[in-house]
Amino acid sequence: MASSEIEVVSSEPAKPEKAPAEAAVIDVFSASAYGDLEKLRKFVEGDGASLSSPHENGYHAIQWAALNNFPEIVQYIVEHGGNVNSADNMKQTALHWAAVRGSIAVADVLLQNGARGDAVDAHGYRATHIAAQYGQTAFLNHLISRYHADFDAPDNDGRSPLHWAAYKGFADTVRLLLFRDASQARQDKEGCTPLHWAALRGNLEACSVLVQAGTKHELNVKDRAGFTPPQLASDKGHRHIAYFLSTAQKKLSKRWTDKICSGKMADIGYAPILFSTVVIGIILFINSVLAAPNLPKTTAVVALWGWIAVSLAVASLLLFYRCSSKDPGYIKSLGELSNHQDVEQDPFLNLDSSSGWMGNWSQLCPTCKIIRPVRSKHCSTCNRCVEQFDHHCPWISNCVGKRNKRDFFAFICMGTLTSVLSAAVAFHRIWTAPVLLASGESWIRHVVFQNPGLAVFLVLDLVILIAATTLTASQASQIARNITTNELANAIRYGYLRGPDGRFRNPYNHGWRKNCSDFLINGHTVDEIAWPSLQQQVQG
Repeated sequence: MASSEIEVVSSEPAKPEKAPAEAAVIDVFSASAYGDLEKLRKFVEGDGASLSSPHENGYHAIQWAALNNFPEIVQYIVEHGGNVNSADNMKQTALHWAAVRGSIAVADVLLQNGARGDAVDAHGYRATHIAAQYGQTAFLNHLISRYHADFDAPDNDGRSPLHWAAYKGFADTVRLLLFRDASQARQDKEGCTPLHWAALRGNLEACSVLVQAGTKHELNVKDRAGFTPPQLASDKGHRHIAYFLSTAQKKLSKRWTDKICSGKMADIGYAPILFSTVVIGIILFINSVLAAPNLPKTTAVVALWGWIAVSLAVASLLLFYRCSSKDPGYIKSLGELSNHQDVEQDPFLNLDSSSGWMGNWSQLCPTCKIIRPVRSKHCSTCNRCVEQFDHHCPWISNCVGKRNKRDFFAFICMGTLTSVLSAAVAFHRIWTAPVLLASGESWIRHVVFQNPGLAVFLVLDLVILIAATTLTASQASQIARNITTNELANAIRYGYLRGPDGRFRNPYNHGWRKNCSDFLINGHTVDEIAWPSLQQQVQG
């Protein structure tokens, strides 16, 4: 297994070498291949050519028309004696050929005229297998949703369409199949799951989607050679894949059984550390800065600023609790709906009739089984989809999303202001201490040896100041541009963030004034397209 790979048998015959305008259309086969309906009629109606007889190489005219997506040609052939279930020497039908290039219109003509959707070729491939092999996600979804095609059937080697999509690295096709509940645990004749084949070929995104929607079981399944997916990736030299899978394996092993991460029982993360640090900082500030016995008595002005800093620190703790415990914008999963009617009415749950469907396959969440809004993402830590997902912050043990981003921004702004003010009061107290002037001792030595509590406070305050200031600046910049941390980090994966020239382009940027005012008023930036001309681009 470690050295073997799937042998792909191409379903697509050789294309004619000449362009349609220059091609010599000499028979019904070439006329069908190039979509020349006028000459096809001449051959059939004038010369009496047959549309049911195969070419000497075994191909049929209807197959060429299906391959090149000429539904009117296919319809004409069907009406004039062509058989929709005609098969070539490999037992492939016109529907198989249509799947190669995702010819949806042709598939409709074929299936509505009696084509067998479950027809298999010499290798046991159905049209769903072919679509998965060529990454024709829209075509595959059309067969499943409209004609109830079997998307989990095995071929002669026990491989389902999901195996093929994972092997070829078509992440969108993997998403669709998992969304439709295709089995991840199915093993082929060599004992391989889809994750094995994604790991074998080094397809990181396909591995990521499979791991996110799967369980610990798939990571530990061994093929007949005794390899798990992480071991297989390592054996093939895909170190980044091996590291990713091994990390996922360890993470799932340490995760509490069926932990519910809904905001109330989220992963503990570093929140207790941050909370304790802030509390310790407040105590040290009061005891070692404001009330230190070896520092001069505080003046009324210094005391005022000092207690303002304490008040801001307490307010920061309240904001910390709020953004940590608040729902960041979780989207209901299919299992959380109360009844079937909710599924039909919710625009982000029914793929076949969803008004929230924008044509982006990344909207499908194979874990939550929903169509999430654009700009949303599934958080692997919380195991939930979050609307307008920004990032998962381990320091608050919660995601930052549409509903708590304003609270999070206020929290880090408050932290920055508190750190600056308390540091200013502390340094003022140090520099005005008469003992430093009298003895000539350096203030650093005096602070470290005479007032170690103050030294510890300054270190904690410096760490918080650097972290809070960096976060505040980055979040302020993103709010002004109406973009999230996740979108910046993964811009290359999101088609709606690229212009026609392939360069980065944010369609949601309305200008910093509107972006900031929307955020301050609504608590989040808006998802409306800034320019109507980009609406089609985002939907595509």
